[in-house]
Parts: sequence; structure tokens; C-alpha cells
Amino acid sequence: MKKLAVLGCTGSIGSQTLDIVRANPDKYKVVALSCGSDARRLGELAREFDCGLLGIADESKLNELHSYVPRAEIYCGDSALSVLAGGDADTVVVAVVGMVGLRAVMSALEKKKTVALANKESLVAGGALVKAALKKGGALCPVDSEHSAVWQCLRGERDFRRIILTASGGPFFFSDCELKNVTVEQAVSHPNWKMGRKISVDSATMMNKGLEIIEARWLFDTENIDYVIHPESIVHSMVEFADGSVKAQAGAADMRLPIQYALTYPEHMPRDFTPLALPVGLRFLPPDEVRFPAPKLAKDAIKAGGDAAVILNAANEAAVRLFLERKIAFTDIIKTVSDVMNAESVRSVSDVDEVFAVHKRVYDKIYLEV
Repeated sequence: MKKLAVLGCTGSIGSQTLDIVRANPDKYKVVALSCGSDARRLGELAREFDCGLLGIADESKLNELHSYVPRAEIYCGDSALSVLAGGDADTVVVAVVGMVGLRAVMSALEKKKTVALANKESLVAGGALVKAALKKGGALCPVDSEHSAVWQCLRGERDFRRIILTASGGPFFFSDCELKNVTVEQAVSHPNWKMGRKISVDSATMMNKGLEIIEARWLFDTENIDYVIHPESIVHSMVEFADGSVKAQAGAADMRLPIQYALTYPEHMPRDFTPLALPVGLRFLPPDEVRFPAPKLAKDAIKAGGDAAVILNAANEAAVRLFLERKIAFTDIIKTVSDVMNAESVRSVSDVDEVFAVHKRVYDKIYLEV
């Protein structure tokens, strides 16, 4: 029986991970759970899965959580993730949002565990550090549907020419609306996927695809990464090989599929599903990097190296928060990121503390000055 730590258990990915556990109680045992602030829900899940090791980011919720699970071992704050990741689990599902995921990933890899990764920031900001840690042991299994698709396409292969990610286009690619007038409610309404607010905004600006390009660079050791707009979200990514052939992975827009594959790799374990009915018309369209320049900024960060991706990620996190708080316009998000990248000098980073220091400096400069 595989022992799991599910970090971010009340979010979309964490909740769907627990659905998989419920469907396979003979295969998985949840030994650690964490969330941001929903103490009541965390307590319910701890009782359901008989889990006694818990983490909650919001320290003010400690007493409340204790009231629900008085015998549990509970850790608070950002450091809780590292404690849980380094605990008794065989596989650590890192489904938290934000930079806090990086320390959890590093903690798990230091103990040579398998990380099922659904936290973009870990590779975007700390890709080189994560890759260095992997050389000493542990394993990294991508959970994002796009990266899982590439991972599956490359299984048993060696010589590939480039990766082609697919992007739905979000809510605005096919709209002629004035992007500067986009509301928070419009930006968080994704047409195909049910996701959290931050990642939904990233999808709307197409920064999400930019972050995925940076992730793919580290996951698959290549900078030959392109993307196409595929609004049906049936083909999740493709790989082009040296002989010109292209392999694609297709499936329903259901995150439980890549989550389960990350947990069961290299097996495709059976599960209940509705057979995929391929529509007659699958569209693959070129990007529009005039209206949506975020992926180009991500490619620029890859070329710049050093802490450029840390700067990009921190600026985007701060700008998205300001937008969600209705303090800046939708179009100001990417403008802010671009302005900061042009203004900052790129420097090398040698450890996790330096990554966090750069992130905090850039984030605070944007968020606190508005």
C-alpha cells in the first residue's frame, strides 16, 4: 500500500487526489494532509482518512483545528509543508499554490521520495535546484495535464525534436472584448477546467502557458518548446520527433486522469470513466502573442537564465493578487510583469533561500507600493 502526503488537500487537485484514494482504498493510505486555512474541512478529511499528521498555513486556525482532531499532530505556517513532505509518506502530492511549494518539494526529494508535482512555482523559480536534488535521489512525476501528456508521449522514446504544448485559449482568446475592461468574475471563469482563482487568472492572461513552458524546460531538458491554441482541450500536448512524426496524448478534460497516472506510473491503472467521444473537428490554431504576450515573456526568462524566471513569477503573483483585489486592471497584470523584467538585473541563485529572497523583494516591491 502506497503512503501519501497530500499538500493542499482542500484545493482542486488535492480534492481530486482524495477522490482517487476513495476509489482505491486498498492501494493508498493517506498519512499527511495540509491546507491553507479551512480548518473545518481539514478536520473532516483527517477523520475520514484516519490521518494524524496535519499542517495548516493559517496559524490563527490552530485551536480550531485541534478542536476537530484533538489527537492529531499539527504543524502551522509555511514550514509545516516541509515537515509533512519529509515525513512517512512514500509519495508527496504537492498541490499547493505559490512559492511555498518549493521547500516542500526540496524536503521530499532530500528524503528520496516521489513527488507528484502540481505546483508550478517549484520548477519555474527553482528548476535548477530541483534538478540538482533529483540527481541525488527521489523522483518527480508531473501532474499538470500538459506535462503528463508529454511524459506519456516520451515513454520509451529518446530522440525528440520539440515539445508542443496545447492551450485552450482561456475565456478571452476567441473574444473581441476589450481586455482592459475584463472583470475578476470573467477572468476566473474558465471554459473547460475547474480551477482555483489564481490559476484561472493565469489561464486568462495565458501566463499559465508561459509558466508551463518554463516547467517543461526543466522536466524534459529542452528549450525547444512551442504551443498551439486548442480550444477543445482534448489533445493535452504533443511531441515531435527527429523523423517528423508527431505523437499526441488525448483525453477528457478531467484532472483525475493525470493525477492517477502520477500516482501509478508506469501503469495505467483501471478507473471508472466515460469513453472519450472525439469530436469531428479538433482545432489547432497559432498563438496571438500581441494580445497575449505572457508566453513570450516566459521564453525570454528561459533565455536570460539566472533568476529571471523567479522575477517573472514573483511579479505575476503580486500583479494577479492586485487584480483579484480589484486594485489594477486585467491588462496591468502582464504590463507589470514586463516592466519589472525590463527593469531588473538578472543574477545567479545558488540555493532556495536566495530564490525566496529574490521572490520576496520583487513581490513586495509591486504589491506594497500600490
